[in-house]
Amino acid sequence: MSTIEQQLRHNLTLVYQRIESACERAGRHPANVTLVAVTKSAKPEWIAPLHALGVHDLGENRPQQLIERGPAFPNSRWHLIGQLQRNKVRSVLPQTTLIHSVDSLRLLQRISDIAGELQLTTRVLLQVSVSGEASKQGFDPGDLRRDWAACRVLPHVQVDGLMTMAPLSDDPELARPTFRGLCQLRDELACDAPAPILSMGMSHDLEVAVEEGATLVRIGSALFEGLA
Repeated sequence: MSTIEQQLRHNLTLVYQRIESACERAGRHPANVTLVAVTKSAKPEWIAPLHALGVHDLGENRPQQLIERGPAFPNSRWHLIGQLQRNKVRSVLPQTTLIHSVDSLRLLQRISDIAGELQLTTRVLLQVSVSGEASKQGFDPGDLRRDWAACRVLPHVQVDGLMTMAPLSDDPELARPTFRGLCQLRDELACDAPAPILSMGMSHDLEVAVEEGATLVRIGSALFEGLA
């Protein structure tokens, strides 16, 4: 086993242990939490061994990098977790398993239109700015409540849940209100239609996210620590 594989295995074990511990505290089963490996800063030669270790869900922040890497790793499930501009929709859709970052009804309508032209059904999450920070993109919770019915009836898109980003902080506990708010909003909206996925939590705050109901955690630096 190469040094890269050894380091990745070590890091992956630690991340899974963190997820399992958080699930135990929350009375959840670890199988209900999916790890999405964020490969934004990962070298291509790190991705293949990660896949061999059983991590098949990969996330990219930049649409162009996803477009380039998708064909190179066709057996992976690619997630777009960063901002998607409307002019990139057509090239991104064929490569993605799930788009986490749909931040407006206008963008969702564009995805539906292009997916129809490509004869696809595209799975998406709606990004919500729970914290209300100006720097955080996404639906305002009140606007999403208003637009929820319109989001659910568009053809060629399947709204599978919600995504959020917590305020940056050295204290993971400060993310808890944001994650709890997203879970509560999901439960409220799910009275009209199921939306089971909650994408929230990154390397520094994944425990809090899992404790508050995350079903997808987006992990980058904790997986690739020690590699250069």
